[in-house]
Amino acid sequence: MATSRTRRARGDRHMFSSADDNAMMKTILATHSPDGTFIDVVPLLQIIEDIMNRAHPDASHRGTQAGIDAIVENVMYNDVNEMLEVMALTINKVSCEISCKCIGGGDAHTTTTGIFNMLSSYGWDAKAVIGLAAFAVNYGEFWLVAQLHTANPLAKSLAHLKQLPDVLERGESLKPRFSTVSSLIKAMLDVTHCIVRFKELPEQYISPDTPELVAATTHIPIAVYWIIRSIVSCASILINLIGMGHEHATMTTEAWELSSLAHKISNIHDHLKHHLDLCNHHINEKKHIEAYLTILRVMDTPHLDNMKPLKHLIYLKDDQLPLYESMTRTRVSIDVLKKKIVLLLISDLDLPPEELSVLDQMYREAKQSPTKAESQYEVVWLPVVPNHTTTPWTEENQIKFEGLRNMMPWYSVFHPSLLDPAVIKYIKEVWHFSHKPLLVVMDPQGRIVNTNALHMMWIWGSVAFPFTSLREESLWREETWRIELLADSIEPMIFNWIADGKYICLYGGEDIEWIRSFTSTAKTVAPRAGIQLEMLYVGKSNPREKVRKNNDIIRADNLSHVLPDITLIWFFWVRLESMLHSKLQHGKSFDEDPILREINVMLTYDGNDQGWAVICRGSDDWMRRANGDTVLTSLTKYSEWQNEAQDRGFLPALNDHLEANRPPHHCNRLILPGNTGEVPERVVCAECGRSMERFFLYQCCTD
Repeated sequence: MATSRTRRARGDRHMFSSADDNAMMKTILATHSPDGTFIDVVPLLQIIEDIMNRAHPDASHRGTQAGIDAIVENVMYNDVNEMLEVMALTINKVSCEISCKCIGGGDAHTTTTGIFNMLSSYGWDAKAVIGLAAFAVNYGEFWLVAQLHTANPLAKSLAHLKQLPDVLERGESLKPRFSTVSSLIKAMLDVTHCIVRFKELPEQYISPDTPELVAATTHIPIAVYWIIRSIVSCASILINLIGMGHEHATMTTEAWELSSLAHKISNIHDHLKHHLDLCNHHINEKKHIEAYLTILRVMDTPHLDNMKPLKHLIYLKDDQLPLYESMTRTRVSIDVLKKKIVLLLISDLDLPPEELSVLDQMYREAKQSPTKAESQYEVVWLPVVPNHTTTPWTEENQIKFEGLRNMMPWYSVFHPSLLDPAVIKYIKEVWHFSHKPLLVVMDPQGRIVNTNALHMMWIWGSVAFPFTSLREESLWREETWRIELLADSIEPMIFNWIADGKYICLYGGEDIEWIRSFTSTAKTVAPRAGIQLEMLYVGKSNPREKVRKNNDIIRADNLSHVLPDITLIWFFWVRLESMLHSKLQHGKSFDEDPILREINVMLTYDGNDQGWAVICRGSDDWMRRANGDTVLTSLTKYSEWQNEAQDRGFLPALNDHLEANRPPHHCNRLILPGNTGEVPERVVCAECGRSMERFFLYQCCTD
């Protein structure tokens, strides 16, 4: 890259800073005395392009001619005639000057300088366009007669006077010359468009002293010089064809000169285009900053309803319907969200199917009861994808996006490109989106009341309505560490077991041999202890193939109950992670919050390789838990604490035996997904209470 830049810089110096060009610059700048009159040259430039394309059309223009026709037709009815009334005389003077000097065989540089003197009061863009218009008059007349001389008597007579039949008879030998002229004309038009675009740059975003613009405008005068110099050379070719003898038809000197000019003009265009891109990048950066600051201001300002904030976040213009409703497969207005609680689901295109499935179920259940307050909210998916201006949007991306969009029962943005880059910046910098999905809550007045209610949704579902931070705190005040909080509704039979007064055991891990030993021992101890025990396997977080196989074995061998869907195992663990982050988000610490400590223990169990178990009875009894080896050892030695269990109760006796036989040495791990939320600075060990060391773990999700 550095080598490429060096070459470009050297090439620019060679192109624009040679002694000859420096001398030319002084001469040309001495002729420049603009009077400040503004001239909109774009309509005139469009007419010039139309003349050039129709005069000597080639394959590259055929497909665009209909579009050009429409542009020119539009230009003709937009006051261009008034502008031409002012400029027509100048255009014809320049045209005559070119014709006279070329017929007389004048020096090209002298002729060019004379034209600059005639155009001294015009800006650089107008000089280039007027020069091209003057040439287009002669070029258009030449080809108009050439095209019509066989069918139109007037054109035939004119062709004879210009001796065009003789020229056209040698068409094949002259074809390379005409082709070179056409290439040079295209290069001149490209450079002229580039110069005009510099003039159109918005001053509110880029000032004349901006380095990117200064670097470009320094070279615009010499670019205009070479445009007019090339015009003179092209005109000389056409004029010298008249009366040209057969012996001159194969001369290549003029063709070589035109080819050299085309190459120079193309290099000038590349250079100016590079600086134009830099200027546009500068402008876009300014626009993005302005748009971003506007969003910050709008989101921090009180509103009567949520329309203004939503429009700034989703789509600000009124030229199309920005939302898509998958149920009806139709586009709708943002107005459907007016004065409603809006949950903004923010994700990339890698939205986990488990999360989408559970959210879908919760949303549908809420909507089935339209009279409940919990159902009075709407969800909108905002897909965050790489900037489409820097990263191509592929067909694969489109298929993936449409697949996700059509699976969602709620609203979504019709296309990711509708989201302004400033909105993406806001989402990432203010709401801290990286990869893990967020559920941002906006109230009916457009205030953000929760920057991520996904934790609330996982823990309590629609009961968490209206999903504010205050509601989250209120729900936690009502909670205790009980089986309903831990297991929620992952298995409806749990509520029946609670009602029947049964003992409930949730257990997990991947070691199938430990699972066999544990379930067999527990089933043996339960009748001896006179208790009714129900066991449910909940595997590990991010359930993989080994957990799937364990589910099949447990079900086939009737070792215990299993969850019917592997997604429910994922949901069990993601709820625990959500509880952790919800607690930490509200400033709770492991020292003062007993529920947070128990959540920490459960996640620590999942981070280790061995099994674990939690046993409780009913919803009011604090749950007993231990790692796999400890709980299996205690159950195996049931005879040692059997009498105490019969006297004090099974769970108190089990708890005492677990505490008495806690292994003196341990090595616990707590593995938290790095993109789930803020990683706590301090985490205590579930066994000894000391602060745990923090490491970075990179783990593949395959078995």
